[in-house]
Amino acid sequence: MVYAIVRAGGRQEKVSVGDFVTMNRVTGGAGSTIELPALLLVDGEKITTAAADLAKVTVTAEILEDLRGPKIVIQKFKNKTGYKKRQGHRQELTKVKITGIK
Repeated sequence: MVYAIVRAGGRQEKVSVGDFVTMNRVTGGAGSTIELPALLLVDGEKITTAAADLAKVTVTAEILEDLRGPKIVIQKFKNKTGYKKRQGHRQELTKVKITGIK
């Protein structure tokens, strides 16, 4: 089984060909391809971690869609002072499909 550990949107993800990954928003529209930098490559029994060898490895992915994550509610409260603050956040995400590891 061939898989790679790649840097995807500020995190590390374990991917193989055909996987779907949701990561932080990347530039490009639906249908465009991106390359993800590999940090580790496992090809059967052989494990590649050397930076010089990983520079030759390309992990390509196709952007499927841009979406937004679930809403997170941030509430702050201080007792006896009348201080209340409520804030919401939704993370911008991109869904990609891994198309090749070479």
